[in-house]
Order: sequence, then structure tokens, then C-alpha cells
Amino acid sequence: MRYGLIGEKLGHSFSKIIHEQLADYTYDLIPLSTEAFHHFMKQRDFHAINVTIPYKELVMPYLDCIDPKAAAIGAVNTVVHRGNKLYGYNTDYDGFRYMLMKHKVNPKGKKVLLLGRGGAAKACIAVVKDMGVEEVLTVYYKENPETITYQVCYESHRDAQIIINTTPVGMYPNTEESPIDLKGFGNLEAVVDVVYNPLRTKFVLDGFSKGVTAVGGLEMLIGQAKCAVEIFLGRKMENTLIQNLYTALLEERGNLVLIGMSGCGKTTLGKMAAERLGKVFVDIDEEIVMEIGMSIKEYFSKMGESSFRLIERAMVQKFSKQNGLVIATGGGVIKNEENIGDLKQNGRILWVKRDVSLLESGNGRPLAPDAEATARLYRERLPLYERAAEMVCNNNRTAEDGLKELLDKYNQLLS
Repeated sequence: MRYGLIGEKLGHSFSKIIHEQLADYTYDLIPLSTEAFHHFMKQRDFHAINVTIPYKELVMPYLDCIDPKAAAIGAVNTVVHRGNKLYGYNTDYDGFRYMLMKHKVNPKGKKVLLLGRGGAAKACIAVVKDMGVEEVLTVYYKENPETITYQVCYESHRDAQIIINTTPVGMYPNTEESPIDLKGFGNLEAVVDVVYNPLRTKFVLDGFSKGVTAVGGLEMLIGQAKCAVEIFLGRKMENTLIQNLYTALLEERGNLVLIGMSGCGKTTLGKMAAERLGKVFVDIDEEIVMEIGMSIKEYFSKMGESSFRLIERAMVQKFSKQNGLVIATGGGVIKNEENIGDLKQNGRILWVKRDVSLLESGNGRPLAPDAEATARLYRERLPLYERAAEMVCNNNRTAEDGLKELLDKYNQLLS
């Protein structure tokens, strides 16, 4: 094995995609148990590796030379086998600093809460200290002389201005979780998460909801990978590569999610958009029909709306965790805020808005059997669509016109 990533659980990792875009080599993902990790390091059968949770500190005793910055941080995420010696570096520092600078998150003179105490936490602490933080407190779930508990955090430190998450809480597949409740943090200016899968964690979305700067970890991942490639290959690369690859990954991995009334054109536009974007099309209602083995109208009459919404919720949870999709949702998906939160994690939500006079009625739609019922339902749901949508696509003309506006709006969201 020449190049790759070692860690305990790597099913969430984007590193292979990123490294193989940045450099002309094969990059392997190598999940290792603790016992296998020690055997792997003793064998030294690699050219260069990256190291992730939970081995960034455990790897250090195996190294012959450690870069001074990595030694000061106390964690290594990049190892090169050169001349029968292992050299260790920390590029998490560079990636995290790049991300803060890019989003104008300035810890100078600020109070920062840092969640977690692993290898990534050490690099992040070093960055905020070098940038002039006034106070940085490490929050940990266990009592420890060097940290504060979450209880103490809530009781005494709600005046923090920046919160940084370095824990795996909220990482795929446990995407419904958040490491901290942001209620009551009245001075909050920014939240930063090193987790990058999903693209926007619940923690990040909670930050957006509070109206503060909220940053996910993908740019840090690409930034540290770019620095690691420079060390691997012994040559400098332009920082513009980070943003270019970030945009490309958002386009490739992100989901386009369509909401709107039944009959507004979500399925038609969704199929066209999926073909144009090279994504897989998923219709939530069609998936439900396959699951229940009958039409939605029939299911409503037999089991009721509440039972249907539970199945719909399960389908949203399933597909919101996946990547590279165009998702057409059912008209009532917006009735559950948890659905919208899940769909936003890997997706951008566009409201396909069609004049109520143009909406189809009947045709198996249990809540909109006629034009009057459709108009009434539209009025009821209008504020829910407005609250959920990140952009609006008007679809009152031809399908081609609607597709053009849809793709234009989607590109605006990604830029």
C-alpha cells in the first residue's frame, strides 16, 4: 500500500475522493481495530498515510521524527515513510485555519467553547490560540481537570461567542444528533463543526437557525488534504484548488430537494434535473407506494394520514442520509420540521411554486380531491413552504422554462 487513510471507522470518509482529485495516485481507506493499528504501524508497509479517529495520538510513538508544530499540538494526522524513517506532521492545523479565515470567523479577543478533547481538538486549540483567542474552554462529557462538563458549560459559559465541535456527534449515520443545545447562548457569533458528513450537521443547521455564521467541516478536510498531498509529493499547490474542489464536491455529493404542492411539477422537473446534473432521481411518494403495496389514496382511506406520515418520515430519514440525489418530496412533507432538518443536511431545498389555479386536483390526491380543496390546502401550507425553502422556483410556464429556473436557483445556492 502506497497512500491511504487509517482509522477505526471510515464508512463516512470523503478522503479517497479528495486525494484522487488532488493527486495522481490511488488512495486506500484502511479501517483498523486497535490491535490491527499497532500491527500496521510496526510493519511500516506504506509510502504515506493520513491518520484519523482515534489514532492521531497513538501513532506518535511509532514515529522517528515529528514536525515541531505537530509535536507542540500533540497529535499527528500525516505520516510519510522516507529513507526507512517515519516522519509525522499535523495538517489539521492548516485546514482548520484556512476554514476560519475563509469564513471570517475570528477568535481574537473572543471566548471559545471547544467540544471534545481528541487529536482534532488539539489542532483547533492551537489555531485559535495562535489567532489571539481570549479564552478557550474544552468541554467534555466526563469530569476531567483540564476540561469542563456540559453541565458547567450550560450553567456558567453561555456567554461564549464561538463554539467549535471536534467530536463525532452528528456524524453519519447518527445525523439526528447534535453535541450541544444552542438555546440560551445569547452572545453567539459562530459555530464551526469539523464533521463533514453530512455536509451540514444538525449542529451547523441549528447555528443557521440562530442567524449566526455556521460552518461545516468539508473545507477543513480538503484544506488539510491539500497540505498532506504537498508533504507526500514534495511540491506546493495553489490554495485555489481547495475552493474549486469544495464546489465540485458540493455539486457531486449534495442533494437537490424539491418541495411544493402536489401537482406543481416536482416529479417532472426532478427527473429532468437529475438527468441534467448526473444525479439519481428519487420520488418519496413513489418509494412509499412500493413500500406499502397500494396507492396513497387507498392507504389514507384504510390507515389514515397519521400512519402515512410515519412511513413518509422513515423514507425521508433514509434518503436524506444519501448523496448525489434529486429528491421530489410529497406535498405534506413540510408538516414535520424534522423532515426539513434532515433534508437540509445533505441537500438544498427549492420550492417549486405553481399558481394555485394551475395545480392539478384529484388523480389520487387524498387531500386535494377538487380545486376548492386544493386552494384551501395551499393557503394552509403556504407559510410552511416559505419557512422551509432556501430558494423559490416558479413553474408556471413550460417544463423547460421551469427546469432552467430551477437549475439557475440551485447553482446560486451552491455558489
